[in-house]
Amino acid sequence: FCGECLQPCLQVPSPLCPLCRMPFDPKKVEKASSVEKQLSSYKAPCRGCSKKVTLAKMRSHVSSCAKVQEQMANCPKFVPVVPTSQPIPRNIPNRSTFVCPYCGARNLDQQELVKHCMENHRNDPNKVVCPVCSAMPWGDPSYKSANFLQHLLHRHKFSYDTFVDYNIDEEAALQAALALSLSEN
Repeated sequence: FCGECLQPCLQVPSPLCPLCRMPFDPKKVEKASSVEKQLSSYKAPCRGCSKKVTLAKMRSHVSSCAKVQEQMANCPKFVPVVPTSQPIPRNIPNRSTFVCPYCGARNLDQQELVKHCMENHRNDPNKVVCPVCSAMPWGDPSYKSANFLQHLLHRHKFSYDTFVDYNIDEEAALQAALALSLSEN
């Protein structure tokens, strides 16, 4: 794992592997120097400007590349291929701001919730319900996470709104994804 992905695992009392969720000893974590060397020596073209960048610096480059940002802005918005058969819900839950399950701090977006919990509740052993998950259609508002901070750090690195259209049913989403996939080839 890269340091950015592994670091949050090391900052909790009982670290769990981000992949298999098994406990591990942080003292036995070793740097993969051969992988670091490869990432620092191999170059690949940026998907936006075609500039050759080492793989170690690619994420940083892509996040600031004007051509990539322009491509993202021109990316077609997701639209269902057929009208949905599902009724439009009247009580749409708030999926953009959340309440801290430890102290009740309000109006935190996902990143603010992560930051708030890491700064204020890092050593809180209480099992709590994830407010992000419970706001989702598939969420269980009674499920308490055994290690909420690790859950938050590993399951909520992105906003579901980027990938999910809550206004269409699963079949319409599948059909739209297939149609888009076929049109790209």
